[in-house]
Amino acid sequence: MTEPHPPATAGDWSVAARHLASALPESRVTGGAPLGALSTYRVGGAAAVLVEVGSLNDLRRLAQAVAQEGWGVLVVGLGSNLLVADAGFDGVALRLGAAFAVTRIDAPAVTAGGATPLPVVARQCAAAALGGFGWAVGVPGSVGGAVRMNAGGHGSDMSEVLERAEIVDLATGGEWRAGPQDLALGYRRSALTFSHVVAEVEIRLQPSRRDREEQLIREVVAWRRRHQPGGANAGSVFMNPPGDSAGRLVDAAGCKGLRIGSACVSTLHANFIQADTGGSADDVMSLMAEVARRVEAHSGVRLQPETHFVGFEKPFGSQS
Repeated sequence: MTEPHPPATAGDWSVAARHLASALPESRVTGGAPLGALSTYRVGGAAAVLVEVGSLNDLRRLAQAVAQEGWGVLVVGLGSNLLVADAGFDGVALRLGAAFAVTRIDAPAVTAGGATPLPVVARQCAAAALGGFGWAVGVPGSVGGAVRMNAGGHGSDMSEVLERAEIVDLATGGEWRAGPQDLALGYRRSALTFSHVVAEVEIRLQPSRRDREEQLIREVVAWRRRHQPGGANAGSVFMNPPGDSAGRLVDAAGCKGLRIGSACVSTLHANFIQADTGGSADDVMSLMAEVARRVEAHSGVRLQPETHFVGFEKPFGSQS
């Protein structure tokens, strides 16, 4: 997925970083921070400024500053669906800190901060004998990111369990509470844009048995180990077209093992691309585009990426 970022108005990012550090007393502000290390691809350039947000009050202050200055903004999350160009990102990137990674269980409701890893919440729900979220143990992203892209797996997704989301808009400085009906949740999509930060989420689950849910967790983990590669990747590269599998189409087009520079299509699962240590994000992008070209030539299907691209002049999948 490709999304616009408003241009920065501050020519001197070091001044902007000092301003933010003063205005956000509970956060950590870093200039020229590498983003590749914060993504699961482990490749890509730096952000002009990175803010690790330490409190809801600081998130509100940051939103006001971004809205006022018109800075480009990027919500990094856990970086599990993100590809940052080697040129980096000329704007303010943010990650939610530990204050946003807390889970509270009041069965059947579960409240989790936007930075909480999905596998952590899945295991906590299983231990509390709550069913309906075991699939999330196999999704290496955050709760907030899962709402934004309606993450899912094993026949379910966030739309099945979401009760509400607390959202801060970095473009306007506003905040609101959204229910699933407000978010237009569909297959790997929602109404949320690049400027929206999901600060907290409430899901509603079903009573179950702890042993049953923990067995499901083990089965999902075992399935992932058998069918999906490890290493530096961002999960599924392409969305499944209606009635078909992106992995099958990529395999049928003969792309398993295809390499461009430091990026390679997995030989275990064709819908995964792996990046070499110290590799290039531009190689990953080029490989995505080449795989899509070969699939379209072979089957007539134009695959659409799941990935959020940042800093590329013309990302794969963008409109001409």
